[in-house]
Amino acid sequence: MITKSLNPRVLEAFPCLSVVTPEEWAEAQPTVRKFPAKSCIFQREEAGSYGMFLLSGTARISRIAEDGGESVISTLTEGEVCALLVLSGLSGRDYPGTIMAESEVEALFVAKESFLGWLQTHTRIRGAVFGGLLDGLLRISEQSDRRRSESLDARLAKALLRTSSEQKPLLNMTHHELAVEIGSSREVVSRALRRYRQQGWIETGRGWIRIIRLEELESLLGD
Repeated sequence: MITKSLNPRVLEAFPCLSVVTPEEWAEAQPTVRKFPAKSCIFQREEAGSYGMFLLSGTARISRIAEDGGESVISTLTEGEVCALLVLSGLSGRDYPGTIMAESEVEALFVAKESFLGWLQTHTRIRGAVFGGLLDGLLRISEQSDRRRSESLDARLAKALLRTSSEQKPLLNMTHHELAVEIGSSREVVSRALRRYRQQGWIETGRGWIRIIRLEELESLLGD
């Protein structure tokens, strides 16, 4: 669904945008869009035209390498702007990846020129966006450090547990999506999942994984 009228969700998620004048809003041509889980909400081609603010839900930021390989860089949550989007816009370089919805999400799109203009002219917006950008870069660094120090089993268990619980044991994720998230290959992830299934920890099917023994996966996380 697409609407061009701003709704209360915008200022709830981004109070800093209250400094934008009615004239600036009109010039920015704001559009609020809703996306279902597992859909692409932002691609590199759109970075030349839009700035994006995530109003609700969670999204996965992935980098597309020159050879076509995909790797998850970070996650985006309500009230955040993608650090790569800000940096690519300010530098004039192409956006290097995609943003995929992990849950149902709602996002505000504005014209790129307005987005970059607000960063330069509104101190409150600049402080909020760049503060979030710093947090995002620190999170990316922490995730990279963890990937280097954690075992495959720990990374895979964390990915499975992050989106599941005793009340919601079913994950709608493919082996490829898990591999991208933890920075491994599909074949390696499939072998690990096969081992978990043989041990009775999970059940699997085409595009889904059901957690049977949550405590066994939690034990892989260590301390």
